[in-house]
Amino acid sequence: MHGFVSLFWLIFSHDILLNFPVLGISLQPQGDYIELHQKRHGRRPDHDERKRKRAAREVHKRSEQARKVGSGWPSARALFCAGILLFMLWLVCVRFRCGAAARCQGQEVCQEALCREGTDEEDCSWLLEFTHDCLKMHDESTKRDKVEDVQEGALPPYLLDRDETKRAKVLSNTIKQKRKEKAGKWDVPLPKVRPVAEEEMFKVLRTGKRKTKQWKRMVTKATFVGPGFTRKPPKYERFIRPTGLRFTKAHVTHPELKCTFNLDIISVKKNPNGPMYTSLGVMTRGTIIEVCPAFSYSQGSP
Repeated sequence: MHGFVSLFWLIFSHDILLNFPVLGISLQPQGDYIELHQKRHGRRPDHDERKRKRAAREVHKRSEQARKVGSGWPSARALFCAGILLFMLWLVCVRFRCGAAARCQGQEVCQEALCREGTDEEDCSWLLEFTHDCLKMHDESTKRDKVEDVQEGALPPYLLDRDETKRAKVLSNTIKQKRKEKAGKWDVPLPKVRPVAEEEMFKVLRTGKRKTKQWKRMVTKATFVGPGFTRKPPKYERFIRPTGLRFTKAHVTHPELKCTFNLDIISVKKNPNGPMYTSLGVMTRGTIIEVCPAFSYSQGSP
């Protein structure tokens, strides 16, 4: 009975059936029943989506499998491949080492042969120099050296515009000097003016139903606005210049004639406290104003 079971297992074993198809028994599917079912009933509604997801998961599965395989002992196939690579690396190292050793040995053999023939060193010196030069040329073919014998006056391409750089520097200095002159156009020999604090210059106005907004400012110094000035709507007016503090005329004293003239103000050129006060037309001590006869004077006091 035991022998009959063993014979039955031997005949119907999976490996035996695959290795001995002569028995006429095969484990392969009989007929294309899957394709036939797809033709009759079609595919699942989400077939394409499932196929796409399966392909996307395949990469992660391979990665996880590679990590698991690499964490344990290497397989025999991996050890065999590593051994072959190490052997080839050893052969390459031996080949290069033998090449260098052969070159040195060749030089020694050449010198010994010349000395054995009885020739003088002076006669064979040219041959030794020739051999040395050939070896040096061979070494220099794969090596980069600095070129020391450079002709006088020769410059690399990136230094050919060095003179233009100097010229550009001079031009830059000239432009800076002109800017300084332009900036000091309205400078006058006045003593240092005390800067006016923002709290002294502006008064905070509270707005809103509950008077909680504090973004408006009212100018408390003398100001100048042009003849065609129109105030902005209250919603957009941040700086308020009161009508009682707007001036259109100024008393100007001529330094040579020692006379005072009541002239119309054209514009405010410069306020020493800053450009914001100049744009607002605020006139404080040291402000440069332009008057009607097209002369600019410094106003002593507002």
